[in-house]
Amino acid sequence: MPREGKATFVGFMGLEALDIFFVSCHLLNDQVKLERSSKVEIVVLLKQVPDTETLIQIADDKASIKTEDVKWVVNPYDEFAVEEALRIKESQGGGKVTILSMGPDKVVESIRTALAMGADEGVLINDPAADGGDALGTARVLAAALREIPCDLLIAGQRAVDDDSYQVPAAVAEFVGVPQVSMVVKQEIGGGKIRCERTVEGGTVVVEADLPALFTTQKGINEPRYASLPGIMKAKKKPLAKKTLADLGIDPGEVGSAGAKCKVKSLSFPPERSAGRIIEGETVEAKAAELVRLLREEAKVI
Repeated sequence: MPREGKATFVGFMGLEALDIFFVSCHLLNDQVKLERSSKVEIVVLLKQVPDTETLIQIADDKASIKTEDVKWVVNPYDEFAVEEALRIKESQGGGKVTILSMGPDKVVESIRTALAMGADEGVLINDPAADGGDALGTARVLAAALREIPCDLLIAGQRAVDDDSYQVPAAVAEFVGVPQVSMVVKQEIGGGKIRCERTVEGGTVVVEADLPALFTTQKGINEPRYASLPGIMKAKKKPLAKKTLADLGIDPGEVGSAGAKCKVKSLSFPPERSAGRIIEGETVEAKAAELVRLLREEAKVI
């Protein structure tokens, strides 16, 4: 039977006057059934991205980046998700944290990083047919993988720092038929519900949802722990399953570049800015007068 999810608006903090219209959402989908157990079962959606300090170069096809010298790391917002999952598990007195990711073999390194932090097991969907897909295709693959993973709660970073699409977590929630709360900076679980404090422009909103649910993490929710040496050693022995699209029963034509509804046509760097200009003058008044003249006659902004 499909599971019904419900998200309820609870309160608003931070703005003196704001009209908010909140619609309670009921998402139904019998493709994926997320079953609750006596101890919390958490799945963290993790993406491997280029290090933000890596020098990015555009590839010869003008539609992708050169990957040869790129340092790959766990998406920073997904680190918050892993840490929050571990804290929930610790506060609940047990349970399991599973890391779910998609990509080539090198993604194993990032999954192992999460396992070294304290996660229990990992699942990697690795299939060349899934390459070049858009956010919707990625979400379709991840949702299919969730059929085989017991889960009370899904956690993801609010965005990936490489493509900044913000779309995958919401699409996964839709595919699996659970409520989603984004940009969360604080959460509490109890009585089969989760109450989240999420950021909005100028303040925060408190939202309550029935479990199972999905929420995305925002900067400020926690400070991710460093993996200890014993954790790193244990991570090497923790289970990490690899699956293909065939294992998940997915038609390759629906995902990857073949099924992408949104495709990158070209990449380019922003145009270089012109050099700054120093205003000369004997006095402050003379400099101000010259600045006004330049703004009026050359820049033509006044």
